[in-house]
Amino acid sequence: MREAFRGEQRVDPEALIARLQAVQRFLAAVDGQVPDAQLVTAHTVVERAGTRLALSGQHTVVALAGATGSGKSSLFNALARLDLSPVGVRRPTTGSAYACVWGPLDGASRLLDWIGVLPRHRFVRESALDGDDESALHGLVLLDLPDFDSVQHSHRLEVDRLLGLVDLVVWVVDPQKYADRVIHTSYLREFHRHRDVTVVVLNQADRLPPAELPKVLDDLRRLLDADGLAGVPLLPTVAVDPAGLDGLRAELERTVAERQAALRRLAGDVDAVVAGLAPLVGPEPARTGPDDASARELTTALAGAAGVPTVAEAVEAAYRHRAGGTTGWPLVRGWRRLRPDPLRRLHLPGGGADASAESLVAATSVPDPTAAQRSALNLAVRAVAERSAADLPAPWPAAVTAAARSRLADLPDALDHAVAATDLGLARRPAWWRMVGVLQWLVTLAAAAGLGWLVLGYVLRALGLPALENPRLGEVPWPTVLLLGGLLAGLLVSALTRPVIRWAARRARQRAERRLLTSVGSVGEKYVLNPVWAVLAHYGEAREALREAAPR
Repeated sequence: MREAFRGEQRVDPEALIARLQAVQRFLAAVDGQVPDAQLVTAHTVVERAGTRLALSGQHTVVALAGATGSGKSSLFNALARLDLSPVGVRRPTTGSAYACVWGPLDGASRLLDWIGVLPRHRFVRESALDGDDESALHGLVLLDLPDFDSVQHSHRLEVDRLLGLVDLVVWVVDPQKYADRVIHTSYLREFHRHRDVTVVVLNQADRLPPAELPKVLDDLRRLLDADGLAGVPLLPTVAVDPAGLDGLRAELERTVAERQAALRRLAGDVDAVVAGLAPLVGPEPARTGPDDASARELTTALAGAAGVPTVAEAVEAAYRHRAGGTTGWPLVRGWRRLRPDPLRRLHLPGGGADASAESLVAATSVPDPTAAQRSALNLAVRAVAERSAADLPAPWPAAVTAAARSRLADLPDALDHAVAATDLGLARRPAWWRMVGVLQWLVTLAAAAGLGWLVLGYVLRALGLPALENPRLGEVPWPTVLLLGGLLAGLLVSALTRPVIRWAARRARQRAERRLLTSVGSVGEKYVLNPVWAVLAHYGEAREALREAAPR
């Protein structure tokens, strides 16, 4: 069963590198969107894996880990067949690891530097007297770790650090404390994703009666299964008897020959990272962006905050004002010009003849939004965030909300500039205005001519001079016809054009309102929707990257 279990876990180096690159893409996608505290493990694994793959691929780092009194150091010395590590109930002098390297030390030096084994604690298992006895273990770097239950807290921290760096862990337990809660809950259970780089040995098996050994092994196997370590090798060992190490030595030789332990360990680390990050992206893809209803609600709220209704009303009033100034009776145009132009009062383009110059005005005089309008805008922004982040797992809804609100402080100036830069359609005067204006001048001149003729005739009669001949239209003299006809025609033209002007002013208002809505909608897209789209794009990239990083 052990060989089948190992064979199923063979790792392709290229596939592992691709998975690590996918995790890196995930981290790049969620940078700034997910709290850093939730990404520490992933960053650590990516950095650690990159360093480990860059170091020696011909060495396998195996750690002996165990509690005080488990015989771990004795097992280390027995495997090395040398007294290298101090043996005792408590290690008296140091909390550092000891290392024994099978083969030349030079190839493993950089690896041990990275792991953090002191040079004085490094040994080489190489002797001419051994011949080929140790050749099967060439490439093995065996570590004797401090006791994980040491009374020195620093020793336990060192164990935890080293366990994150080694390729394979051999957990050493003894018949008295093999069921200890600490090793199972704090260590073995945490290694359930690293089953293929985990070995458990029941050391000091010679202390058990032969009839009791199978029972203890069965009970230990039951505990390992409960820890999620079903299928890991479980071997009895006796450090004082060379024959009692045959099973463990064979397991180490197999591990060294496969050159897979480092890859399996890193693959297990990536598996754990992917499992830890999976809740951050959820099972379903995100929306591509805010829906149309949210965008329309946002545009409506922005229009209220930007004063679009006020500006639209001003456009209608300005159209009537300007049309009346061009098409009205010339005798009252001057009085109309004394009234201020509605758009000029708001410092908006089209307020005067030089619209291009007015378009450079930095700020308009559109009234500030009311408290109700500001509240409506905040509600619309919140609705955009909530609908866009619907069904997204935490912390993405918070990221989407933060993105939607990230540029709210810039909105007032942006909206004001958008309104000021919008072409309201009043820069050019319609041709029919000029035609009606010319007609008004003609009838006014006719009335003036008739009036002048009548005045001249009166003056001549008052001076006793010969009177002018007054041609008649029927019974009515032409001067009277010109005067009354001009006045009546002017009034009639004004009366006929007034409803046309009102209708055209409403059309101008509608056109201006559409253009203003387009302008403020562009502001909403830039300052609210685009940041939301960016976060959702990051979510999609992160989800795809994590899918690629998942175990095959």
